[in-house]
Amino acid sequence: MYQQISANKRKTALMVLAFVLLLGAVGFAFNFLLQGGWVGLAIVAVIVIASSVTSYMNSDKIALRMSRAVPADPVEYARYHNLVEGLCIASGLPKPDLYVVDDPAPNAFATGRSPKHASIAVTTGLLEKMNRVELEGVLAHELSHVRNYDVLVMTIAVTMVGIIVLASEFFLRMMFWTGRGRNSEANNPLGPIFAAVGFALLIFAPIIARMMQFAVSRNREYLADVSGVQMTRYPPGLISALKKLDADQTAVHSSSKATAHLWIEEPLDKESEKGTSKFNRMFSTHPPIHERIRALESL
Repeated sequence: MYQQISANKRKTALMVLAFVLLLGAVGFAFNFLLQGGWVGLAIVAVIVIASSVTSYMNSDKIALRMSRAVPADPVEYARYHNLVEGLCIASGLPKPDLYVVDDPAPNAFATGRSPKHASIAVTTGLLEKMNRVELEGVLAHELSHVRNYDVLVMTIAVTMVGIIVLASEFFLRMMFWTGRGRNSEANNPLGPIFAAVGFALLIFAPIIARMMQFAVSRNREYLADVSGVQMTRYPPGLISALKKLDADQTAVHSSSKATAHLWIEEPLDKESEKGTSKFNRMFSTHPPIHERIRALESL
């Protein structure tokens, strides 16, 4: 397990580096097409650095805001705070900031860039439907994402994908403005180039988004399950919680495809997932819950 955690950290660094390189390549290509020279290169460098730093520093806040999470009051949600404090003491982790999402669907997610800058959000439905042992299992799962440094790449993926999509929109708009007029191709030869780049980004942006979510979610969910059980030393707690999550078919109203990979289970319309083919399930952000349960039962 510890070897897998180390491998996850290396993969996280490689994915972030790949994104920076991809964004830089797009910027340099754009500068080359506009013949911006050294001034253009400097602007591209500033944009790439600013985007990367913003993604690193603020992606957790963006994810929490998109999910409509609010700080969990220590008095109103005393059980929530007590369980997290106990697990943090046992595992040697700093206590993350705790949030609540007002939604009847039971679910939870962790976000942040490191164990010292992490947050956990749970829905009110999870707090209402889980007993103490089950809730402890879910919270241990989310804390494991924090300890394993999964939260960094899982959270940054949200803003990374957004930047890629914005780049595709930008190229398409440039295609429109440079391609206007009957003799636009003769007057401005950049029109067809912008069209090609824009359509390429438009096609590959959702594919890149799906691949990133797929890469950061499925195997890490299995690892977080095992790490969470190791933290609580009581597998039946998380197993029972996963069974309840599997039985509940309500969707989280404040979730979206951009943040779906953050949650402990698929937060969107789960009823529609039942009829999907095996091929489509291969690209789901989450492994099937029954397989996760089977893996825990075999421990």
